[in-house]
Amino acid sequence: MEAFEHYLSPFSWRYGSEAMRKLWSEAHKLRSWRRLWVALAQVEHETGLVTVEQWEALRQHQDDIDIQRTHEIEAEIHHDVMAEIKCFGEQAPAGAGIIHLGATSSDVKDNALVMVQLEALALLKGKLLELLNALAEQIEQWADLPVVGFTHLQPAEPTTLGYRLAVYAQDLMMDWDQLCAVQAGLKGKGFKGAVGTGASFLEVLGEEHVEAFDRRLAELLGFSFFPITTQTYTRKQDYTVLSALAGLGASLHKMAFDVRVLQSPVIFDLSEPFGKKQVGSSAMPFKKNPINAEKMNSLARMLAQYPRVAWDNAALSLLERTLDDSANMRTAMPEAFLISDELLGTAIKIVSGLVVHEEQIGRNFARFAPFASVEKVLMAIARKGGDRQVFHEVLREHSLRAWDVMLAGGENLLQEWISADAKVREFVSNDDLAEMFDPSTYLGWAPQRARQMAAEIRGMVCKQN
Repeated sequence: MEAFEHYLSPFSWRYGSEAMRKLWSEAHKLRSWRRLWVALAQVEHETGLVTVEQWEALRQHQDDIDIQRTHEIEAEIHHDVMAEIKCFGEQAPAGAGIIHLGATSSDVKDNALVMVQLEALALLKGKLLELLNALAEQIEQWADLPVVGFTHLQPAEPTTLGYRLAVYAQDLMMDWDQLCAVQAGLKGKGFKGAVGTGASFLEVLGEEHVEAFDRRLAELLGFSFFPITTQTYTRKQDYTVLSALAGLGASLHKMAFDVRVLQSPVIFDLSEPFGKKQVGSSAMPFKKNPINAEKMNSLARMLAQYPRVAWDNAALSLLERTLDDSANMRTAMPEAFLISDELLGTAIKIVSGLVVHEEQIGRNFARFAPFASVEKVLMAIARKGGDRQVFHEVLREHSLRAWDVMLAGGENLLQEWISADAKVREFVSNDDLAEMFDPSTYLGWAPQRARQMAAEIRGMVCKQN
């Protein structure tokens, strides 16, 4: 309980999965640093710079981090990388003298950040696959169910629930492609020293060995390096990563926002799952608030801001490097991944447990969908020689009168009034009008393309597995 006497970030216990929090933990960071030092020592051993005993000493203690001791040293010397070097050296005295040989702090920090990002992206992609698979199931189930479409938050032409869900899935498929591209394109700094020229390694290895040295390190670490760097890799890469995460957040924000609108009792087509013992409000016991969707919108709103921070870091990094990006990225990068992780986990919960209110959908459809048939009537009249502009006004007047009656609590009488209009019947019969006013036939390709999207997701998921 002592830990709760001090400020804790909500990301350390409330938001994000345990797996993602571990990836961005202090312990995992220090293990990543040590993995880099061991890899560097191995390649330096292979090139004759260090002995096998020195390399082996480091390798044997690679995972023996001691955060308390590292922090004690840092409190004295005020340098986090040197504090860990000294702690590592105390544990492995035979290799202490060659830890970090030729490197600068950013060689370690930047490469370690890429290592963690690669792991974190793999975790996010796994959850995104799970979400897409859950969406595919819902799309298939509801591909044919007609629902009222909305434009400007006003009832519009009909669509299907499956097609609406396919809209979200298509956006998320774009996010999948973007995350894959970012993951494939991530590069480390490599080991290039204080201003990126590699002078220290050229000095001790000789020019003829540097390229092989670089290739071997990249092979051991599992990612390639930028050929040109300053003291750091280009901070445009951080902007690219955070922009991809923010893009994912935008897709999930739209889906969650739509759920909130559709869960309103005024529409109530669907709702997020609500537990039997869940409390909606401390003051109003009847409330069933969309708290999961609201949480998603709240977190996604913050995620959208991080690319701006990364833009400033990239644009304002002077000459070979300034340190004004370091403090903000200690929070921005981990939090962006933790938010993305929480968004995906919550979206999986909502989509997998989505409650579809078919009876209410039917009531809304019967009430509002007839307005969509007005376009069909207008087109039929125009095809048979009627003046489109004249009949546009005729149908507009009937429609607005029907709205007024509905707003006063009455039924939608639009079909009856149009069918009774003699001017309309000069061009279309009552039988034709009856067919036109079956809005469930005015769905276009919605059912077919919804199923196509579900099939595309299934194929992609199968390929990944």
